[in-house]
Amino acid sequence: MAAPKRGRSASAQSKPGRSLALILIAIVALTGGMFLSGHTTPRLGIDLAGGTSITLKAKADQGSAINKANMDTAVDIMNRRVNGLGVSEAEVQTQGTDNIIVNIPKGTNSKEAQEQVGTTAKLYFRPVLASEPSGGAAQSPSPSASPSGGSSSKPSTSPSSSASSPQKASSSGSSSGSASPSATATSQGRAVTDALKADSTPSPSASSSGSGKPSATPSATPSGGTNADSKLQAQYAALDCSKATDRANAGKNAKPGETTVACGEIDKVWYKYLLGPAAVDGTEVKKAQAVFDTQGASGWQVQMTFTGSGSKKFADITGELAKNQPPQNEFGIVLDGEVISSPYVSSAITGGQAEISGSFKQEEAQSLANVLSYGALPLSFQEQSVTTVTAALGGEQLHAGLLAGAIGLALVVIYLVVYYRGLSVVAMASLVVSAILTYVIMSLLGPAIGFALNLPAVCGAIVAIGITADSFIVYFERIRDEIREGRTLRPAVERAWPRARRTILVSDFVSFLAAAVLFIVTVGKVQGFAFTLGLTTLLDVVVVFLFTKPLMTLLARRKFFANGHKWSGLDPKGLGAKPPLRRTRRPAGPAAGPVDPKEA
Repeated sequence: MAAPKRGRSASAQSKPGRSLALILIAIVALTGGMFLSGHTTPRLGIDLAGGTSITLKAKADQGSAINKANMDTAVDIMNRRVNGLGVSEAEVQTQGTDNIIVNIPKGTNSKEAQEQVGTTAKLYFRPVLASEPSGGAAQSPSPSASPSGGSSSKPSTSPSSSASSPQKASSSGSSSGSASPSATATSQGRAVTDALKADSTPSPSASSSGSGKPSATPSATPSGGTNADSKLQAQYAALDCSKATDRANAGKNAKPGETTVACGEIDKVWYKYLLGPAAVDGTEVKKAQAVFDTQGASGWQVQMTFTGSGSKKFADITGELAKNQPPQNEFGIVLDGEVISSPYVSSAITGGQAEISGSFKQEEAQSLANVLSYGALPLSFQEQSVTTVTAALGGEQLHAGLLAGAIGLALVVIYLVVYYRGLSVVAMASLVVSAILTYVIMSLLGPAIGFALNLPAVCGAIVAIGITADSFIVYFERIRDEIREGRTLRPAVERAWPRARRTILVSDFVSFLAAAVLFIVTVGKVQGFAFTLGLTTLLDVVVVFLFTKPLMTLLARRKFFANGHKWSGLDPKGLGAKPPLRRTRRPAGPAAGPVDPKEA
């Protein structure tokens, strides 16, 4: 059994071309993906490309505290606002326990962004006059209904159960009158349900469609019949919510008392809405929380409690909406001009308490509850600093960083050439492969995960040059040690690899661990340094295993290196090698030398 094992080992050693072919295929595939994606350069951070960085410090308002939940909610709302400005590469993140950093790249109205991020959010409950999926040819609403004061007067009563399609939430609550109550009410509402169940018969026409969203466009038009109304109808007809620019401009600067258009996303499908005047202000939601219905089949739901004035307004609007057919029995919950939910009602909801249900996931319910709880930001923020970096200054910093990297690389190359001579070819080729992989992966990570190359990240790449060169040096010195012991190059290359491999892996593991810890415990630009350091450390392992070692195996078969040329860096005399470890045959015959008398 020993012979096949030696055969497999010899076969593996004699085919280093497989590893080289594998890494070549990886490089070609990644490079091709980079060109196909159209992102042929890494995305630059604000300090290199130019932009605005805003630092906000949180202050606790009455009834709120500076904690992780409130800070995360504030970050989420600010992200919505910045994205609403049409900015796709902005960064909003916490720093420490009470600071939020907003980084906005060049090409954005920094003054408008500065005004948006720290101001109070605008949350309204608006009646839905019309809605339909957006992205194709939209139809103009027909002028057959004229809601006034935020409600519709269309007299079609369609009570419906809250056991709706999972793709559409429903609103229910304690109700009065003979309308059919929801099947998923609170304990107090369920008691009312049981008392009224015999007096109410839900209409079959009120059941939700399979998609959970009416596909037909209901007829509705703003009241007044003025030119402004015609303009709004035309705006609704032309609105394409699948386009980011249309979403950003939909309902922009609309006042609470005006009819407006808006966009909202349901199950990854964009819908456009024609909304009536605001009926309830978000500040009139006293409390909202996500709870799990343990007594029914509703699963996760959002329970709301309104203030005194909000209770009356909500009862009035839900009473009017309950008379209508879908989607005019819905109200849109609008945050900063975007419809984040549009539940329907089946009856007037009185008592100041209501719930929204409809097969929520836990995260979805908690997100909606956060938005309802904090129609205004949960904390107030004081602007600490605003740093604007021009593109020219960013270009200078990038030039300086690249120059520093070039100088560091040149010093490493000079050292390798002087000390290792011919072996420096292997090291420089490995550095080139590592540089290509790093550049291509950074270019792909920009659009994929939003990675931006900032100045600290450039520093991380420069530090990585030394880490990569250190791996080559470890391997080269192991090979030299084997040659000093008297071995020829080919066995020295193979014997040195297991010992060098362990050292390289341990060294790279320590570097990667340090980068991972630094990435976790820091925020902002320092994370760019940690991310780049960790990425290049992983690539160092890939390059050493799949390129440096196989290339060294191939070169060991060339006479220039195998014979120990003085410029190869592996000259036995220059290394002070012992005599070669060779097996010699026993002399045969008298000509081989004198014969021992004892043997004679």
